[in-house]
Amino acid sequence: MNIASAHLDALQSLGYTEAEARFLYIVATHSGYFVARQFLAFTAAHWGYRTNTFWNKLHTKKHARTECFPKSGTVYHLFSRRLYRQIDRENIRNRRQHEIEYIQRRIGMLDYVLSHPNWRYLETEPEKVSYFCNQLKVPNHFLPSKIYHGQKTSQPTVRYFVDKFPMFFGNDASSTVVTFTYLQGQEASLTEFVRHLEVYLPLFRQLSEFRFLYLARFDSHFEKAKELFDSLVAIPLGSDVSADLLRYFQIRKAWDLGRYTTLSEADLIFRNQAKTRFAGQRFEHLYCGWKVARVSDSDIRQEFGGSNRHATVHFAAEVLCRFAVPEQEPEGKS
Repeated sequence: MNIASAHLDALQSLGYTEAEARFLYIVATHSGYFVARQFLAFTAAHWGYRTNTFWNKLHTKKHARTECFPKSGTVYHLFSRRLYRQIDRENIRNRRQHEIEYIQRRIGMLDYVLSHPNWRYLETEPEKVSYFCNQLKVPNHFLPSKIYHGQKTSQPTVRYFVDKFPMFFGNDASSTVVTFTYLQGQEASLTEFVRHLEVYLPLFRQLSEFRFLYLARFDSHFEKAKELFDSLVAIPLGSDVSADLLRYFQIRKAWDLGRYTTLSEADLIFRNQAKTRFAGQRFEHLYCGWKVARVSDSDIRQEFGGSNRHATVHFAAEVLCRFAVPEQEPEGKS
């Protein structure tokens, strides 16, 4: 992580020390929220004058507010537009208030970034868009996006990578393979994870190689997450179009005939994803012909052939640990 000296100087001009400025930059960029243990570990500080001075600065200057939650304790939220403006992050949505589930995930994201300071992060939306569109020449309509509607007189705004999960390269300057991450929340199901993969799949299809890191506080979902990732991403990107189309036709036919027990959960997920990929009159005509044996498997293979290039996909799952000082913290200060 290489923080521009101009950004550190700008934060220090507000009255913060260099260590405090570095911490605030990372929080503002990657989370917007933090807890005391993260500041203590980052600055190698202990409870006392130094920490009290930092908290007092944040509140006196109205750069942060505290929010208390029954199970999460005290959380600090950087909300000052002026502070974000100092580091060219004025329009980032981290300044806004959010629900506890969102906050917990942001704190988890900050834990990861603080624990891996040597990665070269794509920190902002413009950096990510520039990398994929300008450097890799990926058209922007393949990027994960969301449309925000403002007041009646304003135009809708398209924002990219709104999840803001960490995205990075290795610490070696020659490393060019990007790593995407996903942080599992406290929800019991993986429905949101599936949706996340579906949103990113158009971009994944444009890349020749990438890494994906699934993060969670516990490893209970690791096996299922890998199964879903393989079904939705790794297998389709490592196969050819004709093979995917034939698999879709086979699953669709079984569904149409009511043979639901023959289909696995992975089949159903693939079916839902393939419905969008293979939508249109051309595929409907092929399916109707294939279902009555007027179009054969070999006909489809001949028409579509194999994929000219397959993506190299790396998946890993990792338990997300708390970034904290090794000593036990005072009770009630988490």
